[in-house]
Order: sequence, then C-alpha cells, then structure tokens
Amino acid sequence: MSPGRSRQLVFDLPHRSALSREDFLVTESNAAAVALIDSWPRWPSSAVLLLGPPGSGKSHLVEVWRAASGAARIPADELEAERVPKLVSSGAVAVEDLPGKKLDQRGLFHLLNYAREKNARVLLTSTSPAVAWNISLPDLASRLKAASTISLAIPDDELLQGALLKQFSDRQIKVDHAIVSYILTRMPRSMEAARTIVAAIDAAALEERAEVTRPFVAKVLADYSEPALFDDPSNS
Repeated sequence: MSPGRSRQLVFDLPHRSALSREDFLVTESNAAAVALIDSWPRWPSSAVLLLGPPGSGKSHLVEVWRAASGAARIPADELEAERVPKLVSSGAVAVEDLPGKKLDQRGLFHLLNYAREKNARVLLTSTSPAVAWNISLPDLASRLKAASTISLAIPDDELLQGALLKQFSDRQIKVDHAIVSYILTRMPRSMEAARTIVAAIDAAALEERAEVTRPFVAKVLADYSEPALFDDPSNS
C-alpha cells in the first residue's frame, strides 16, 4: 500500500444502531418500514409483509429484526408444514423472497395460523404484493390479506450517499464528498451496488497501490466487469 494513501475518514451521518450489527441508515425511503420493524412485538397483526425492489435493503432489515427478536429465518422455497413448529418455537420467524419458485401454500398457511395461535410474529419479504403470487388456496389468500404490509422504496440519494460513505469508512478509505457524488450519479439505485462498487474500488486500489481519486474511481467504474451491477434493480 502506498504510504501516501490514508485509510481514515471521519464524518457525521444520521443513523440508528442496528442492534449489534452494522449501522442501518434511515431516510425517507425506508423510515416507515424501519418504524414498523422497531415497533416489534407491538405489531398491528401477527404477520407483516415487507415489500421492496431488489437492492432496497429488505434482507438487511430482516437481519436488524432478527437481532432484536431472535427470529428464525427460512427462504420461501424451503418452507414446509412439518418445519413450522420448530420455526415458531423462537416466537418469531422471517420468511424471505416470497413466493419463491415452489411455494408450499399449505406450509405457509400452517405457519401463519400456528404463529397466531402461539402469539408469535412472522415477517414475510417479497418484491411483489401477495395478490400477484397466484395463490390457489383461498384460506391462505385470506390470511395474507390480513397481514400488515409495509414497503421499502428504491433507495434515495441520501441513503445511497450514506451507504457509500459508510462502506468507505468501514474499509478505512479516505474519500471526499465530490468522489461520492461522482459515484452516486453513475450507480444503480441499490444498496448492494453501493457495497459492490466500494469493494471493487478498494480491491483495485490495493492491487495498484493507488490513491482513491476521482480519475481512479472513473477508471474502476469504466473497467468494472459485471454488467449486472449497472442494471436498474427496479427492472429485475
């Protein structure tokens, strides 16, 4: 590493502690969803459906909730009726990426019923509302309709700027706001993109023993070899 490369950055950002995990930044794009998660276990219903496009921070928010609640976690494709009692035994369950490729509708119905019976809480995540899941089981459709629904918007500039600054800070890379603004105008609206871009810049800087300057960042972005990074996450 070049002796001239500083690995320190001090900045003030509005943020909340993510309960022993990395800070979870809060802006208008996610404030309502964060407030509902923070209100656990005093939810308006036993089940909450968290909606948001890819890259909006659903998985991160699930982890924040799990840290607070001790919730079990299962991908939608792995949910089966026989697994429900063990999942609910912790008092909270997160089912991610619904409806998945092979949703066990009876398993999900059993989970929602059993959780309500045991006064447990269920957090469901999806990129689409339940009415778009082609549910053929009327009782399950009714249960999902009764769930509280909250949405995460595509990350706004404030959130993405905070995410970029935090990623650089976590890697102890000194950057100025002009560089962050430059990246912000050239990246997709995705928290995952913020992580991936900073990781790519860091790797290239270490490999080339280079300062993280605007021309260097421009070169990394131009040469970056994963086109999917620059797809609009709202289209996926």
